[in-house]
Amino acid sequence: MKTHNQGTVLKKVLVRVRKYWPVLILSLILATVTVVMNLYVPILVGDAIDNILEPGNVAFDKIFGILATILVCTGIGALCQWVMNEMNNRITYNVTRDIRREAFRHIQELPLSYLDRHPQGDLVSRVVSDVDAFADGLLMGFTQLFTGVMTILGTLLFMVRISIPIALVVVLVTPVSLLVAGFIAKKTYSMFQLQTKTRGEQTALIDETIGGIKTVKAFGHEDETLAQFDEINTRLEKASLQAIFFSSLVNPSTRFVNSLVYAGVGLVGALSAISGGITVGNLTSFLNYANQYTKPFNEISGVVTELQNALACAGRVFELIETPARSPEPENPQCPDKIAGNVEVRDLKFSYSPDRPLFKDIDISVKAGQRVAIVGPTGCGKTTFINLLMRFYDPEAGQILLDGVDTRNMDRRTLRRSVGMVLQDTWLMAGTVRDNITMGKPDATEEEVIRAAKLANAHGFIKRLPQGYDTVIGESGGNLSQGQKQLLCIARVMLCLPPMLFLDEATSSIDTRTEARIQKAFNTMMEGRTSFIVAHRLSTIQEADVILVMRDGRIVERGTHAELLEKGGFYEQLYQSQFAH
Repeated sequence: MKTHNQGTVLKKVLVRVRKYWPVLILSLILATVTVVMNLYVPILVGDAIDNILEPGNVAFDKIFGILATILVCTGIGALCQWVMNEMNNRITYNVTRDIRREAFRHIQELPLSYLDRHPQGDLVSRVVSDVDAFADGLLMGFTQLFTGVMTILGTLLFMVRISIPIALVVVLVTPVSLLVAGFIAKKTYSMFQLQTKTRGEQTALIDETIGGIKTVKAFGHEDETLAQFDEINTRLEKASLQAIFFSSLVNPSTRFVNSLVYAGVGLVGALSAISGGITVGNLTSFLNYANQYTKPFNEISGVVTELQNALACAGRVFELIETPARSPEPENPQCPDKIAGNVEVRDLKFSYSPDRPLFKDIDISVKAGQRVAIVGPTGCGKTTFINLLMRFYDPEAGQILLDGVDTRNMDRRTLRRSVGMVLQDTWLMAGTVRDNITMGKPDATEEEVIRAAKLANAHGFIKRLPQGYDTVIGESGGNLSQGQKQLLCIARVMLCLPPMLFLDEATSSIDTRTEARIQKAFNTMMEGRTSFIVAHRLSTIQEADVILVMRDGRIVERGTHAELLEKGGFYEQLYQSQFAH
C-alpha cells in the first residue's frame, strides 16, 4: 500500500475542498472584513490618544465619535467572524462527509482478497477515527489559518503606513519564527504517522476481541489478550508522547521569537517617538499591531499538533481510497433477460497465493435445474468454488459460463440477483426482523414475508418475539440463537426465489428435527432451479443429481450417490466414516 507524504496529502485535501469554492470564497471575504475591522480599531485608539492633548485639554467630542466608530467596527467584525466560522464548519463537515462516503463506497468495491488480508478493526479505524481526527484538524486549520494569514498581511500594511523603518524590524525578525516552526513540523509528521498506524492496530485488536469474546473466555485467553493489548497500548503511548512533545516545542519557540519582535518594536518605536518621528498614539497603535502580527504565528504553531495529526490520519484514509479496486465491470455487459441456470466451468485455475495453487484445470457442466452437491474434506476448496461462481473472486485462467456467457462479461449485480445464497456464517444487519428478511426484495408484501418465514420454519419463533416481525435485532442478530439467525437467512432466500441457489452448509446450526423440515422446504425451493449444495453431512445430499467430490483443489470423483458408493472410492470412504461406530 502506497504511503503518502505530507505535501501529497495536503494536495489531495485541497482538491476535495475546491469542490466548495463558493463557500470558501465567502469565508475568505468574511475573514478579510473581520481582519480589517479588527485592525482598524488600533488606528482609532491611537487617534483617541492623540486627542488627549494635555491635562484639561481633551477633545471629548472627537473621542466620543471615535468610540462610537470602534463599537460599530467591533460589532461588524464579530458578526463576520461568526458567519465565517459557520462557513468553515460547513466546508469541513462537507469535505469529511465526502471522504468518509468515498472510503465506505470504495470498501465495497475492494476485492475480497484485500479484505481477507486486513483486519476489520483497522478499516473501521480509518473510516471513523481517522476521519474524525482529520475533521478536527481541518476545522481548526480553516478557522485560524484564514484569519491568521489575513491578520499578518493586514498588520504589515498598517505598520508600513505608520512607519516603514519600524515595520522593517518586524519583517526581518519574523522569518526566524517561520523557520523554527517549519523545522519542528517536518520532524513530527512521521511521528504522527506512527501514532495513527498504532492506533489502527489497537482498534483492530479491540474489534477482534469483542467479536470473539466468548472464544477468548472459553479458552482462558484473557491474560494473553490483555498482554497483547498492553504491548500495543504501550507503543501507542510512546508514539503519542513523542509526537506531542516535539510538536509542543513549536509554540514556546515561536513565542520567544515573537517576544523579541515585540521588544524590538517597543524599543525602536520609543526612540522614534522621543525624537518626534511618530506620535504617542501612533506608537500605541504600532505596539498593538506588533502584538496582533505575532499572535497568528503563536496560534498557528499551537495548531501544528492538530494539523500534523490530521494530515497523518488523512494519509491513511487516502491509502485506503486509492487501493486498487476489483476488476472493473465490462463496458458492454451481457445481461440475459432471463437466467435459465446452465453452468459450465472450463479449465479453471485459481490460487490465493502464487506459490500455492488451489484449483487447476477444473471442468464442470451443469444443466439448468440440476442439483449439484460439492463434498470433500475441510480446506479442499468447496467454499472457494462457490465464491468463484459468485464472482467474489475472478479465476486466474479458464472460464465460468452462465447460460453460455462468461461471468466476467456480465454485470456483477445481474449475476448476483440471479443467485440465492445461504452460508454457514450467518449475517444479519441491525434492524427489524422484517428488514432482514426483505433485504433482497424490499417491496415484498406482508403475506410474502410470512409465507417465506413459514417455509423456512422461522415463523413460529418470530411470532414469539416481543414485536413479532417488527422486533428490532442488534448487529449480527442480537440475542437470537445461531439456529434462529440461520433460519432468518434461509427465509431471506425463500422470499426472493432466484433461478439459482448456493447453499454452503446452510443447515449446519439447526437441530436434526428442524433440519428435516427445512430440507423439505429446500426441496420445494430447489424444484426447477440450478442448485449448488456444499455439505459435510452426506445424508443431506443423497438426492443430488450430481455429486462432485473434491480433494486438494481437484475434482477426484463425480456421479450420483449410488454410483459413487458403487465405485468404492474416496466418496465411499467419506460416507462410511460418518456412520462408523
